[in-house]
Amino acid sequence: MRNSLLVFLLSLVLGTSLAFGEDERAADRQQLLGILGDIEHGINDANIELMVRHIDDKAVVTWLNAEVSQGPDGVRAYFKRMVGSGPDTVLSKYQTHPKISQPAIFYGDVAVANGTTEDEFTPHRRSVFNFSSRWTASLRKVDGQWKIIALNLSTNTFNNALISELERFALLTGVGGLLGGLLLAAAWAYFRRRRPV
Repeated sequence: MRNSLLVFLLSLVLGTSLAFGEDERAADRQQLLGILGDIEHGINDANIELMVRHIDDKAVVTWLNAEVSQGPDGVRAYFKRMVGSGPDTVLSKYQTHPKISQPAIFYGDVAVANGTTEDEFTPHRRSVFNFSSRWTASLRKVDGQWKIIALNLSTNTFNNALISELERFALLTGVGGLLGGLLLAAAWAYFRRRRPV
């Protein structure tokens, strides 16, 4: 009976302390969710200022194409060059839909969060393609506000939409080449038989 009572009391104490720990970070978690929402809307609405206001001056952002931007100005420059209606931009539109995989982990005034995102890219010179990607963000609390100090976006190098498209293209090219070769061989044989001896 004593053991049962001891286990019950311990579970109450631990449960209360865990709940208190969660409540202690509730405001921080709300801020982080707000930042994630601003990043999503900033990209989807082509309002990059909504995104860069959460980027630390020394932040490092690694994009899906392995390019690296530093600080708010670097992120602005990247988007100006990559997305828009200008003749030198790569994409006319970039849409992203991020989700959190697990609650953020806190190390004092540093937080690490990760998740998945479904991305849709609309290039100027080809059809739309989609990526299922992953992201990891490190943030630091400065004067009561969380700022992104590192953001990494990555996708599966060995199995993604562009690889699948390339494989389909290679298959169609191979089949087309084989059929073309067979037709040429048949035509050559036909005209060879009809040639007078």
